[in-house]
Amino acid sequence: MTANRVPDPTPSFWVVKVLTTGMGETLSDFLVTRFDPAPTVLVTAALFAGVLALQLATTRYVPWLYWTAVSMVGVFGTMIADVAHVAFGVPYLVSTSVFLVALTAVFVVWRRVEGTLDVHSVTTRRRQHFYWAAVVVTFALGTAAGDLLATTFRLGFLAAGLVFVAAMALVVVGRLTGLLGPVAAFWTAYVLTRPVGASFADWVAVPHGRGGLGVGTGLVSAILVLLIAATVAWSAQYRRGGRIVVAPSRDAGRTAD
Repeated sequence: MTANRVPDPTPSFWVVKVLTTGMGETLSDFLVTRFDPAPTVLVTAALFAGVLALQLATTRYVPWLYWTAVSMVGVFGTMIADVAHVAFGVPYLVSTSVFLVALTAVFVVWRRVEGTLDVHSVTTRRRQHFYWAAVVVTFALGTAAGDLLATTFRLGFLAAGLVFVAAMALVVVGRLTGLLGPVAAFWTAYVLTRPVGASFADWVAVPHGRGGLGVGTGLVSAILVLLIAATVAWSAQYRRGGRIVVAPSRDAGRTAD
């Protein structure tokens, strides 16, 4: 049996995923406002590349390494979207559209090369490359889409977060009713969790003048890091207890909706 190199989408997976999206948003904002943005982005990119290289070298799912990589994607993906808007003046509507096209391209090539987008079958290094390419683009897309609703469309962070929660609810309904297949539902939810977590984290962190609660990006980031660590530790212990079993990899040629 070939071990899967990424986790199954269990309830704890989605909890940590949302936490990492919020943490990535607030920590990115904290870093670029406290330090010189240019070297900060470069250092973050180097750290992200190093962690991702370690993740791609694994032959099985390692919880701490995987979620460290996802957390770094959260921070770096936010910076990518923010740099496109702030440094180059790209409107969020344009960047959202560009990232959506890029994600579609990743999925098309991945499906054509491997025959499936199923996350239960990420059992080779090449499939890991496709998986992480999709993950990086989903974070950038979700960041741009969240800011599009919150700022360009002037909904504010709380209202934008609620809109994305409603979209997530539609995905759940679609999956339960069979209108969405498991693969389509997973990746749609994966994209939406980014603006869900980021919108609510921004709402808690940003000052009252920007429509938030004013808790601060540094404090919110620290709290979310602790919650991520606690949840990953619990999930890893749960797996070691023998109550979660790694499923056999699915047929490489199997297609899914």
